[in-house]
Amino acid sequence: MKPNFSILSVNKLIIHIILLFISFIFMIPLLWMISTSLKAPHELFLKDVLWFPKVVFWENYVRAFEQVNLLFAFKNTLFLCVLNVVGTVISSSMAAYAFSVLRWRLRDVFFYLTLATMMLPEMVTLVPQFVLFQKLGWYGSFLPLLAPYFCGHAFYIFLLRQFFLTIPRDLHEAASIDGCPEFSIYRKIYLPLSIPALAVVALFQFLLTWNDLLKPSIYLIDKNQYTLSLALQQFKAQHGGTEWSLLMAAATVTVLPIIIIFFFTQKTFVQGITMTGMKE
Repeated sequence: MKPNFSILSVNKLIIHIILLFISFIFMIPLLWMISTSLKAPHELFLKDVLWFPKVVFWENYVRAFEQVNLLFAFKNTLFLCVLNVVGTVISSSMAAYAFSVLRWRLRDVFFYLTLATMMLPEMVTLVPQFVLFQKLGWYGSFLPLLAPYFCGHAFYIFLLRQFFLTIPRDLHEAASIDGCPEFSIYRKIYLPLSIPALAVVALFQFLLTWNDLLKPSIYLIDKNQYTLSLALQQFKAQHGGTEWSLLMAAATVTVLPIIIIFFFTQKTFVQGITMTGMKE
């Protein structure tokens, strides 16, 4: 047994070394971005690669906050992320509950139709949505960036439906016999038991909203409403992309919250992904 144990340990060590090496390769752009954000202007285009600046220029972050207006952009992005996460989790979980727990006529047909909407490219629905929101008078406001996410999302509905199917049906039947209303069963039984899957949906939607550039660039016209992605894009367009130290400082501030969130939620994220779809 000892030789087998040693061989297993060596194999595991080799695998970890390979994974650490691959992780470091993927981290090179992030490390270069942080390094560039701390460099003086004359250090940006040196022939020799300079990973560590000789003098740390924290002024780049101060100027980035002033020129890119990061505080307003951060507030707007966080506002959209929180509301979109709440709307997506509520609407998608309710639809998933209806498709997995409730029994009604043509349930599977409507579920397959919902999945079929995932095959529509976003560009196909972009123009009709724009015309609709313009007719409603929502152009130039946050409403076009919020309303669609309170109507459910096909992928999240599928994800949560598969997780709801893993919950024993006996819990629903026992609660129904005790006279518990259907909405209370959904709220008090299924939602608490589905926290890993709900966390995955929330994280996916948070990342999607945080990094979204297309829709804010279409619907937002006031600079005070700009999101982080749109503010960075506008800053790059106005300055020709020449002030790389400021741009990298602003990009570092934009990426940092995502890294922190994933660092603290990776266990729940992995758990939700592995458990979804595992029906006994």
